[in-house]
Amino acid sequence: MDAIGRWGSVQVDCIDPVALAAFWANVLGSEVDETIGDPPHYVVVGPATTGGPFLSFQRVSETKSSKNRLHLDFVVDDLDAASSRIAALGGRRAAPNDVEEYGYRWRVMHDPEGNEFCVILRR
Repeated sequence: MDAIGRWGSVQVDCIDPVALAAFWANVLGSEVDETIGDPPHYVVVGPATTGGPFLSFQRVSETKSSKNRLHLDFVVDDLDAASSRIAALGGRRAAPNDVEEYGYRWRVMHDPEGNEFCVILRR
């Protein structure tokens, strides 16, 4: 089957795209690839892996108001070490307890604007 399109980026609405892009660039070990607008309206973080998607941040006027319907998952080797590094960058745990299900263990986290994402312990 022919693809309709190619993966371009995951777009995240946010109040401060510069700060959120800096946070995610650090989490992913990547860097800001492009900033569009003055003041910046779109800030793009380059792919963390070759051929991977860009992670883009778009300035919006409203704050996050409920649970994300889409979230990002990141596989890590050590939940505590990953959580500590994320907290040092401005993120935080969403709940005190980890989730274990179907042979996986993960921790729900928040980025600096409250968007949920998970760090998942590698099996």
